[in-house]
Amino acid sequence: MKHKLFLATAGICLALAILLICLSQGVFGKRPFKDIDGADIVSATVELMPPDVELEISDTEELAELLRSVVIYREDDSYKDYAGQAAVFTLIMEDGTAVEITDYTPFVIIDGVGYEAKYEPCQALNSYANALLSQSGI
Repeated sequence: MKHKLFLATAGICLALAILLICLSQGVFGKRPFKDIDGADIVSATVELMPPDVELEISDTEELAELLRSVVIYREDDSYKDYAGQAAVFTLIMEDGTAVEITDYTPFVIIDGVGYEAKYEPCQALNSYANALLSQSGI
């Protein structure tokens, strides 16, 4: 009986250790903007590079909805080795703070810190920025 109890306890401890390691490594991901609301954003712009165009964003609720879906994993600065289009979102929040979020699929850079990110939300942000460009007629 003692042997079975010891094995069960050891198994639970091992499972908890694995879970803690996974959480600390960001395996499951984090949603840094899960609580953002369109009303929290006073103003927003997006700069697309290329073509080096900056646009005002009037529908902050749609932007907030897209940002809520962003999932980041571990810090990763290897985005510097990639070539492609970046969409730099600059948000001025209700409390006066500024937040810069760069979508560089499959990376998200938040205030200068790069993260691996879930592909689909990144691609949705990029598509949104390019749709704004198309709608602007530039």
